[in-house]
Amino acid sequence: MSNNTITSRYHFGTAAAPHTAAYLTDHILAACRQVSAKRVLDLGCGNGALCGALSAAGFDVVGCDPSEDGIGFARQSFPHIPFHVLGIYDDPSVIGGGDFDVVVSTEVIEHVFQPRSLPRFASRVLRPGGSLILTTPYHGYIKNVVMAVSNKLDAHFTVLWDGGHIKFWSRATLSRLLSEEGFSVTGFIGAGRFPYLWKSMIMIAQKPRP
Repeated sequence: MSNNTITSRYHFGTAAAPHTAAYLTDHILAACRQVSAKRVLDLGCGNGALCGALSAAGFDVVGCDPSEDGIGFARQSFPHIPFHVLGIYDDPSVIGGGDFDVVVSTEVIEHVFQPRSLPRFASRVLRPGGSLILTTPYHGYIKNVVMAVSNKLDAHFTVLWDGGHIKFWSRATLSRLLSEEGFSVTGFIGAGRFPYLWKSMIMIAQKPRP
């Protein structure tokens, strides 16, 4: 089994259960509009539900995911959208290079063994000045303290399942990763639940211009 399969098979959901939660979708659509995006790549698209929302909102969207099952669901549900069986460790030239305005990747980076591969893949397909919109479960000091006091740390960080989350990101660590890979962080959004107890965070980062 390849790394691509291992890191994708647990998040693509089913035809009825998209892996991109509804509380993230509106933020992502707003962020795409804010940067005046036209052409969008959903990297780790799962069953294509977010691609469907992006397409309905008027964006020219392409989806890719290493899970053949996930892409199968996506193609059945949204036959008008191009989907590719392709992961972050693969050569992105099959979907072109440098012509996407935005790369969106929702709740994916916490699953991957080599997380630097994700912004590197995105950089190869983004136009200069294009944006990476990245979401992942939020972890921060206050949230971690609340989980500890309420005796929920073991449940949250459980290792008693196959697959699942293998990286736990804070705003600082994700910002550092993006900066070290040449992106400039331009925005942060906490999504879901209450401030500093957010379910997820959305990081917006820009590829440099020449």
